[in-house]
Amino acid sequence: MGEMSKDVTMKVIKLLTMAILGGTMVIWIMMPTSTYKKIWLTSMRTKLGKTTTFGKPGVNLLVYMFPMILLAFLGCIYLHLKKQTSVDQFHSGLERKKRDKFGALRKPMLVKGPLGIVTVTEVMFLTMFMTLLLWSLANYFYYTFVTITPRSPAVHGDNIWEARLDSIAVRLGVAGNICLAFLFYPVARGSSLLAAVGLTSESSIKYHIWLGHLVMTLVTSHGVCYVIYWISTNQINQMLEWDRTAISNLAGEIALVAGLLMWATIFPAIRRRFFEVFYYTHHLYIVFMLFFVFHVGISYSLISLPGFYIFIVDRFLRFLQSRNNVKLVSARVLPCDTVELNFSKNPMLMYSPTSILFVNIPSISKLQWHPFTITSSSKLEPEKLSVMIKGQGKWSTKLYQMLSSPDKIDHLTVSIEGPYGPSSTDFLRHDSLVMVSGGSGITPFISIIRDLIYLSSTSTCKIPKIILICAFKNSSDLSMLDLILPISGLTTEISSFLDIQIKAFVTRETESTRNKNIIKPLSFKPHVSDQPISTILGPNSWVCLATILSSSFMIFIIIIGIITRYYIYPIEQGVKKYTSAYKSIIYLLAISVSVVATSSIAVLCNKMKYYTKNDQTVEGLSPLVTESSPQQLLSQSTSIHYGERPNLNKLLVGLKGSSVGVLVCGPRKMRQEVAKICSFRSPENLQFESISFSW
Repeated sequence: MGEMSKDVTMKVIKLLTMAILGGTMVIWIMMPTSTYKKIWLTSMRTKLGKTTTFGKPGVNLLVYMFPMILLAFLGCIYLHLKKQTSVDQFHSGLERKKRDKFGALRKPMLVKGPLGIVTVTEVMFLTMFMTLLLWSLANYFYYTFVTITPRSPAVHGDNIWEARLDSIAVRLGVAGNICLAFLFYPVARGSSLLAAVGLTSESSIKYHIWLGHLVMTLVTSHGVCYVIYWISTNQINQMLEWDRTAISNLAGEIALVAGLLMWATIFPAIRRRFFEVFYYTHHLYIVFMLFFVFHVGISYSLISLPGFYIFIVDRFLRFLQSRNNVKLVSARVLPCDTVELNFSKNPMLMYSPTSILFVNIPSISKLQWHPFTITSSSKLEPEKLSVMIKGQGKWSTKLYQMLSSPDKIDHLTVSIEGPYGPSSTDFLRHDSLVMVSGGSGITPFISIIRDLIYLSSTSTCKIPKIILICAFKNSSDLSMLDLILPISGLTTEISSFLDIQIKAFVTRETESTRNKNIIKPLSFKPHVSDQPISTILGPNSWVCLATILSSSFMIFIIIIGIITRYYIYPIEQGVKKYTSAYKSIIYLLAISVSVVATSSIAVLCNKMKYYTKNDQTVEGLSPLVTESSPQQLLSQSTSIHYGERPNLNKLLVGLKGSSVGVLVCGPRKMRQEVAKICSFRSPENLQFESISFSW
């Protein structure tokens, strides 16, 4: 496909996406109004709801589920075309001007507070979402107080406040469903919807947290209101009711209990001290969603299922990838309770800087998966992938103790999920790039520097000037700087490749206590069954994901259409209605079968097509590592300051250049300080980006 046709196709996809998003927004805005309920919904149900193929759920399938699956499909195609765009074209002068025009929208607007660091763009979208939520609640409550008055007949012999409480409880549940509809999009790690707008699942975790708080606040209020209503009307036995064809109260209570258990463990004080409790408890999302569907019925739950559908596709692909053991060839043990793991990688696997990898080591824990930043560059090191792991928790401390012990380890079984990261990076648009790190926060910047080293030798693009400001507690932490350069491949000073300054600050020591040559190299002997790290869907992963999404959804529609037409519809023509829970199970099984079948076939075909013939090319990666001298290659570019903290205001304010990218990764206070300096009141040339992995 030529460059011209690619550009045209991408523009068409953008226009189509905007049209779908516009239509979806109109539906969400109109949904709480009487116009939607009495005119729009009635009209759609007249045309679609009485069909023998899909019945009543057909309306919500068409209005809510189909548009989001289509958007995810279009996002995959768009990203595939964008991936093929050349670097020089992408970072042209025109592209820089267009991006700098919106630079102010990426500046921090809120720095301190319960929401953390929030940019101008995030404030805008948060305001829009909260407006939608308040608009919906206002419409629902207005309907409640207008229709239930002292003059209107009491329903079921209730008092007026009881009737209104009953109505308000329903409306709170409906509002909770609005938040639930968006809850799973931010945690689908390989989602095209996130990547298409320049987001990653790591940067979007905070949106998932915000939505989770809103969901649980609303559904808990929904449940509490109903408990009060049942007690006041002497209907406490309703708590155990499981209606065959209508709302199931017991299912809703089971879902609420599962949600409350998850909610109780997400607060930072618990999550950081008892991460395992948080991690295992969060698997109750399966119980929550299953009984939520049983509670409201499959027809209504289709409003919130699109995000969950995309998440299920992503989750099953991750499961398939995690079944394989990967080839760990070497490691470096640093004196600062830190290790670098080096894996064999298929050369076709490409990832962007700041990407992360989820790692599982069964000898430490069979169930725990932990995310770590990738320090290698897929361009500079095509057959190797490295991660740095700082011993800060129980899991990482056990790994460090295992590798630093005198006992020799010949093999370590490791499984991975990923890599996950941005679909592309735009660091080249800056004149200067300032990276501020605290402790192990230096890891994403190592991958950026290695990527820029590669681009400086292969691309005609202008490479930005780099300033790395890193703060460490002890001088032993300075050994992390030795990981900036790859193990082999560079023989000259880094300044010959890049215009780089490294300013390191050791805050708790006034002089160096660091011993030279104390990095311990290790080599491993991988098993024959261990495989190089490869992308689960091959080099054309976005096209493959688009195929999985479209084909699985089509198979799901066909299965449901056949079952409804020849099994459910004939039963519902009689006096007896088909049981709601059974219908929900049929839909959920149809989704599961379609996702499992299409994903498994896609992964198998990809493996047969690409990796069986390419495995031989990565066998040549030697597990024996020769230790280089990165200190010598970095010496001219590095200045070390003992007994002081970096004066970030002095270091950042006054930097020259029309566009200065300021990246920060480290403790919360450091991120907040940098964000305040780069806020929307700061000089226009400072472009802020926070890299945070607060799981």
